Amino acid sequence: MDDALAPLLAEIRARALEFRRARKIPEEIVEKFRQVGVYRALVARRFGGMELSPAVFLELIEVIGNADASAGWVASFGISATYLAALPIATLETIYRHGPDVVFAGAIFPPQKAERADDGFIVNGRWPYASGCTGASLIGVGIGIPGEKGALPRTAVMPASAIRIEEVWDTIGLAGTGSHDVVARDVHVPESWTFIRGGAPSMDLAIYRYPSLGFAAQVLTAVGLGCARRAIDEVTEMAAVRQSITGAPTMADRSHVQAELAEAEAMLSSARAFFYAVTEEVWFLVEGGAEVPEALANRIRLAATHGAQVAAEVTRKCFGLGGIAAVQSEHILGRCMQDCAVVAQHAFMARGNYEAAGRVMLGRGGRPGYP
Repeated sequence: MDDALAPLLAEIRARALEFRRARKIPEEIVEKFRQVGVYRALVARRFGGMELSPAVFLELIEVIGNADASAGWVASFGISATYLAALPIATLETIYRHGPDVVFAGAIFPPQKAERADDGFIVNGRWPYASGCTGASLIGVGIGIPGEKGALPRTAVMPASAIRIEEVWDTIGLAGTGSHDVVARDVHVPESWTFIRGGAPSMDLAIYRYPSLGFAAQVLTAVGLGCARRAIDEVTEMAAVRQSITGAPTMADRSHVQAELAEAEAMLSSARAFFYAVTEEVWFLVEGGAEVPEALANRIRLAATHGAQVAAEVTRKCFGLGGIAAVQSEHILGRCMQDCAVVAQHAFMARGNYEAAGRVMLGRGGRPGYP
């Protein structure tokens, strides 16, 4: 993977502004994600996958997010293999019949009512935020079934050719993710091609025993961690050479720059250490066949929330250190700040999750879909 990854990261860095303007990651980059193993990383070996550990996959997404946050965000949906694992084995055999490098994109909320028909459902509706949908071969959408109860949504999986993409994604951050709306009209989906997101997997493998909803938050936070590291590195390079037009000392010789940069480094390194320490602790349990207690699953979500929030704060600091140069619309520090701000706005990692984490810690229960 490493030999193929280095030139891909260089290409992503060089083309990041192109992705931002196009509002999507082009198909040739998605194809290169396939080649480096992004989409088979978490697929079961029985289907030709790699069954990598969560930490290895998260580090992969982090380094892609360092090159460009939008590219990292799209690559992060290689995690979809852990969702799809809740499908019946026969369905998975069909999905992976041509190999494990299947690109899946999903748009779950708000779930749309689906009608029962024959052995499945008739699906209609419109769903926003389908990140990476322009390069996907399979699309999943959230559906509500009359009479079905449960805190977690059901997802209907269909070929990308069965839906229409409405290109409405126009944002200040993560602009290249292609997180457009998807529209389905009278699409018949067999029940065997639906699953409960966060539900029990059909295979008893360690990677699928890792808490899937917590992992879903982590892969997005990893993008923010990589992007925040990029911002610190960019400021460090800038500080060594940037002179003031007013005759003030070089950036690196200014006390406030020294203090702010050191604090940013401490913040990011600490948040990242917590993030990966929890990941390894949980992985040790699931590899040994143990159940993950709610308190520990809660720490996954807490670490993901904290990492995303810290990344956003770190990039704001770096943007401030960049001075007037950073306000240019396509400056890397401005882009990092905007990208990490959007990561931290996601429902999985937004500040409201601190409250949810505290409720679990204090024995006051969680909320639907948490942790």
